[in-house]
Amino acid sequence: MATAVQKITLSASRDIPFNKLVLSQSNVRRVKAGVSIEDLSEDIARRGLLQGLNVRPILDADGVETGMFEVPAGGRRYRALERLVKQKRLAKTAPVPCLPKAADAATTAEEDSLAENIQRVALHPLDQFRAFQAMREKGQPEEDIAAAFFVPVNVVKQRLRLAAVAPSLLDLYAEDGMTLEQLMAFTVTHDHARQAQVWEVIQRSYSKEAYQIRRMLTETTVHAADKRAQFVGLDAYAEAGGVIMRDLFQNDDGGWLEDVALLDRLVADKLKAEAEAVAAEGWKWISVAVETPYGYDHGLRELPGASADLSAEEQATIEALNAEYAKLEAEYEGADELPDEVDERLGEIETALAAFDDRPVIYDPSDIVRAGVFVSIDGDGKLSVDRGYVRPEDEAPVTVDGEGDTDAEGIAPAASDPSAPVVQGAVITIGGQAEPEEDEDDAIKPLPERLLIELTAHRTLALRDALANNPHVTLTALLHKLVLDTFQRTASSGGCLEASVRHVFFSVQAPDLKDSPSAKAIAARQDDWKTDLPTGEDELWDWLVALDDASRSALLAHCVSSGVNALYEKVDRYGGAGLSQHGLERRLKHADRLARAVGLDMVDAGWRPTVDNYLGRVTKPRILEAVREAKGEQSAQLIDHLKKGDMAREAERLLDGSNWLPEPLRLIDADAGADMPAGEIEALPNFLAAKDEEPAVEVEADQSHMIAAE
Repeated sequence: MATAVQKITLSASRDIPFNKLVLSQSNVRRVKAGVSIEDLSEDIARRGLLQGLNVRPILDADGVETGMFEVPAGGRRYRALERLVKQKRLAKTAPVPCLPKAADAATTAEEDSLAENIQRVALHPLDQFRAFQAMREKGQPEEDIAAAFFVPVNVVKQRLRLAAVAPSLLDLYAEDGMTLEQLMAFTVTHDHARQAQVWEVIQRSYSKEAYQIRRMLTETTVHAADKRAQFVGLDAYAEAGGVIMRDLFQNDDGGWLEDVALLDRLVADKLKAEAEAVAAEGWKWISVAVETPYGYDHGLRELPGASADLSAEEQATIEALNAEYAKLEAEYEGADELPDEVDERLGEIETALAAFDDRPVIYDPSDIVRAGVFVSIDGDGKLSVDRGYVRPEDEAPVTVDGEGDTDAEGIAPAASDPSAPVVQGAVITIGGQAEPEEDEDDAIKPLPERLLIELTAHRTLALRDALANNPHVTLTALLHKLVLDTFQRTASSGGCLEASVRHVFFSVQAPDLKDSPSAKAIAARQDDWKTDLPTGEDELWDWLVALDDASRSALLAHCVSSGVNALYEKVDRYGGAGLSQHGLERRLKHADRLARAVGLDMVDAGWRPTVDNYLGRVTKPRILEAVREAKGEQSAQLIDHLKKGDMAREAERLLDGSNWLPEPLRLIDADAGADMPAGEIEALPNFLAAKDEEPAVEVEADQSHMIAAE
């Protein structure tokens, strides 16, 4: 005979007036956590009590029920109701849904309190994301959702963005196949196909960190800090229909512009409009580009121009600004600190005065018609207009003696007969004099090519021997050739001396290269020499002969330095005509020898590690290694818990002034850096320090007895 299964009897629910309830000391929850009592009370006021209280009758000394009940499970709900009663928003006798248990129940009050909390299954974050999404789809504004759950609106936006990730990735997250940080990284884009594609690649990759996902999702976009975006403006891009990708979970510095083709079109249109305005000045050509590389003026002659004079109004403005500046300085001369408004005004005056230094340059109209302008965008995203460059083919033709007058373009005036065609005769120049044309029948035939080679070979050997025995002339000849190569580069292939400086240009370069201290120093030195150099080759020879030895050596050094090449480049692995591995090693070794000889220090040269030029483009271990080398292990531990972007920005701050350099910029025997002495470890800002750690639990020292959990 089968044994009958005993049926379970559940406690019947009943409504108990609130003033008949008291908080039990048997509640196991002691630590405050979760939604605050204030927010919970407001939630109950809005939507009512969603879960009843677990209560037990209170007995008197004789074991008789007193009519009062204690609440061992549901203490936070009790406190929230108590707050509403104190605010007179709930009556003292208001009925409260309760589940009473017998005083002699088999389980204790502490056990019931513990069971109610530990057997509760927390809501999966994805369910919350989708719940917010469902509320939004039903027409509830984000602000109302935020108010209903007492969270900032930005939190609701973040949850909605997470719920909008590709469904396949959300399923992976639900099954713990993806971390929350990885899921957050995918919210950068709304393109589900691209999200799935990146995840497929990431799964096979060594690096699966969130920053790598963000980098892959944005690798075909343009950052808002890009000079093209700054030049066009984010508002103009958005008005044209462009989409800006934003990261709601970390600082994205303006986001990423997704439609690169649209951005490039807007840039081209705006540059073209600016170029057309410049062309109205009468220039022969305008070269338009997003960026003019270092050395863009190679082979071109720069026109000398004169700065425009100040107008009477401008001069009066300058004098007024200088007077105001002097007055403020005198007034606050003895002050320890300037008031904010005074300091701000001084800065405004300095900016206004500096603007007058950037005077427009006036060129000769006859030069403008044969010269051109480079129009581009500078590193700050502003328009850059560089005027006054003459190409070799646009130079005025040389007038030969005896050929008669020519016009501005080197074309002879028309004959008196207007109907006669204009014929420009060939100009043959020999020793600076024009040779008369010979009758065709009596023309002297050129020497045979082989004979010319044999004769000039003799002359070449004799000239080599004579030059080798005259060092002074040799130095002059070499310097003459190098100066021509450096300052008049169009003539680099001419002359009888086969010595030259091969200018090394950078097909790949950082955006800030042309604004670096080294580039500016070289340009300034080039301009200083150019001011003194004669323009004609014969005059240049005489000028060099008369040059003192110190100036001659300085000029020689400047010219030779133009040919230094310390670039690391890809080698030709197949033995072709490209750079070999041996050649690269020899180049870099030689470059290091030169650097030691001149005492080169890249820190003194102005290089500093920043997010843009190094830290933001290497892995987190590389960042930590840099901080460790410069500041020691303790400093590296300060930032090792940060995300990639925060780590890079904080490392830039820590490395500032440390003189740290990456390996390619160090000398072979350079010291990589010493640990920072104890006591000099820098602290992180509060918002970055240990932000992922749980806060410590505070316990009052004078607590005399256990207080029921709230």
